Amino acid sequence: MPRGLRLLAPNAALRKPVQVRETLPFVLDDGRCIEVLRVRDPRAKRLKLSVDERGARLTLPLRASLAAADRFLAEHRDWLAGQLDACAGDAAQPLVPGATTTLPLRGDAVPLRWILGRLHRIGLASEGGLAFETPARASTAATTRALRDFYEAEGRRDVARWLAGYVPGLPRPPSRIVFKRMSSQWGSLAPDATLVLDLSLVLAPQPAFEYVLVHELCHLIHADHSPAFWREVEARYPSWSAQRGWFQAEGRRLKACLHALLSG
Repeated sequence: MPRGLRLLAPNAALRKPVQVRETLPFVLDDGRCIEVLRVRDPRAKRLKLSVDERGARLTLPLRASLAAADRFLAEHRDWLAGQLDACAGDAAQPLVPGATTTLPLRGDAVPLRWILGRLHRIGLASEGGLAFETPARASTAATTRALRDFYEAEGRRDVARWLAGYVPGLPRPPSRIVFKRMSSQWGSLAPDATLVLDLSLVLAPQPAFEYVLVHELCHLIHADHSPAFWREVEARYPSWSAQRGWFQAEGRRLKACLHALLSG
């Protein structure tokens, strides 16, 4: 290669490592054959096995050998089976147009009635509960998208109501608010003050949702989780510890519920 072209070629040493993902079969002691997502992650510092609503995931640091990863997975076979059984016990139901009779919202199972119409629309029914209007030949994707939009609108309504009471005591308000499905976190605050909230919070009881909002807002004062940070949380939301306990007990079920509803 001519010298000039070599100077223009990308330098392999400067390229950032990227995640490498592959799915492998794994047999449990009871004979079940499951799929484990193996991820080589440049940010990982140790081998890690986790289970959530999407299944089992084995994370490897860049320099970990596949043989070491296989041994780690085998050593945690019993733990993995227990976690998968726990997830199965909390199995959430998918959205079935015309058949689903309740929707989770703000800690309750709200009655749902289906109506044929020209548009996808969810709103309050005249007799109480929710009414989900859908076209006769609506696709599953369009229906679940309408449900996602409904949940986001409800979440924004809640946040707007709470923010009015908290913003005056902050150095600045969030620059914008984004709702999305998060795999493990419940919220995050970017350096530009963008506040990201997990969409499944709309399904949680209101005090739990509000606690996450307060937690992230306090990061506008302290970016860490120092004692000073927790004092700010305590001053604004004294019941924060109880709400954090609720997430420890119910958080996985909550995320699994939203995943099932929106994965049609």
